Formats: sequence, C-alpha cells, structure tokens
Amino acid sequence: MIKSAEIEFETHGDGDIIDLTGKVASLIENSDIRSGIITVFTPSATSAITTIEYEPGLLQDLPEFFEEIIPSNFSYKHDRTWHDGNGYAHLRAALIGPDITIPFNEKIISLGTWQQIVFLDFDNRPRKRKVIVQIIGEQG
Repeated sequence: MIKSAEIEFETHGDGDIIDLTGKVASLIENSDIRSGIITVFTPSATSAITTIEYEPGLLQDLPEFFEEIIPSNFSYKHDRTWHDGNGYAHLRAALIGPDITIPFNEKIISLGTWQQIVFLDFDNRPRKRKVIVQIIGEQG
C-alpha cells in the first residue's frame, strides 16, 4: 500500500533548519500502514532533507559549515545568469540532496536516539515550502 501527503510551512531562508520529525511520525501513526518505509522529499532546487541532532549547537554549526565550504559571498556563474544571488543555495542543496528514506516498524520510525529529520532551506529569502511524504508498506 502507498499513501502520499504534503507538509506545508514557511521559512526565513538563509540556512533555516526546520525539524519535521514530529509531523512525519504523525503521518505514519495516522496511516493504515503498520510497517514499511517513508520517503521525505523536497521539490526544490535550493533546499534539502537530512537528519541531524536538532540541538542549539548543531543549529549554529551546520550553517557555519556550509558557509565555509560553499560561501554565500562568492561569485557563482548561476548568479551571473539569473541575477538572483542564490547560486550557493543550489550547490548546498545538491550536496545534501532532496530526500531521505527511513524504515518504520509497528508505526515507529527507525531513527536513532539523537536523530531528527530536518528540512534545510538554503535560499537567500523567505519561502513557502512543501515537502512530499510517501509511506510505502503493509497494512496492519
């Protein structure tokens, strides 16, 4: 069986990190599917999905890390083409990727103790975002 849903929210941009774990877990709990896999996907070229420990230190460390490896003040060819100043956002999103797939059993998502599902918004301005969630598995 396959179930699909969307999670919609607004972001501030500029490295905004949104914890989606509770919303994703709720979708599993409220589905007819007991065990299987869940895929969380962002249909955006300037955002990504991953897991981190959602705690204050890492919420500062992660944006600083991206600024070091893909600086926002560099002259990117994308910016010269489109004049939108977010070339770095596209590169950061490509590095992490748009999705994650996680198993679940007995309606409990199989995340580690310190692991949360997060949406990373790399764009340089606020956005209305959506994430597509697909639950695949067997009914319980």
